[in-house]
Amino acid sequence: MITRFQLNGAPVDAVHEPGETALDYLRKQGFTSVKFAAEDGETGSDTILVDGRAMNSGLILMATLGGRSVTTLEGLLRDEPFRTLQAAFVDSGAIQCGYCTPGMLLAIRGLLNETPDPGEHEIREALSAVYCRCTGYVKPVQAVVSYLATKNAKKHEDD
Repeated sequence: MITRFQLNGAPVDAVHEPGETALDYLRKQGFTSVKFAAEDGETGSDTILVDGRAMNSGLILMATLGGRSVTTLEGLLRDEPFRTLQAAFVDSGAIQCGYCTPGMLLAIRGLLNETPDPGEHEIREALSAVYCRCTGYVKPVQAVVSYLATKNAKKHEDD
């Protein structure tokens, strides 16, 4: 099968098997930020953005991505606001083993796409979709709160 979609901003004609998942396809293409941890999408380590919304790539069939926009962590690395969010995770100690980090960052990016100024409850809800054994969720929540405070302060300076 061939499915045409946007991958990290570039058009792709993906050749894949009929029942192949986005997770399997992306891993074969070298996108190492998309992690496998469970077949049922329970861990969130396979999170990608589909049309700006966080989704589990292991639960998405490639054939359903036709005409859509898919973003992995690799596709956001040149985005300055995203790099600032990533730095907030590092500065707050929210990154330990790093296995869940791409999923957490993409879950927060998906949240910010839908809710530009979320409260702590929305942040916790978005992060709850990604299982983390190392940090718990205190430091990742602190990282996002810190990022938003910095972003809002900069916005007020610019106004």
